[in-house]
Amino acid sequence: MAKVTSKLQVTLPKALAQRYRIRPGDEIEWVEAGDAIRVIPHPPRAADEERIARRLKYFDLASKRQRERNRNRRLEPASDGNRGWRREELYERGKPH
Repeated sequence: MAKVTSKLQVTLPKALAQRYRIRPGDEIEWVEAGDAIRVIPHPPRAADEERIARRLKYFDLASKRQRERNRNRRLEPASDGNRGWRREELYERGKPH
């Protein structure tokens, strides 16, 4: 059983969402059926799935590049205490010489 909020919104029970593979962002249709209301889920269109797959592919590639950059970074400070820069250099950066 679900309640209608003051904004006329209804929460879909999790068991039904899982059974009908309804995910956040999916569209559903409300259809009058005599004294009842039918809720019809509409699966994402093929174009949406392709767009999502393409975005996930680019995200995976970017994540892989970042992991490679992190692997090449030195994470521990230098043993001699030298950070490779001085505080004064931060204030000089970007200023014309």
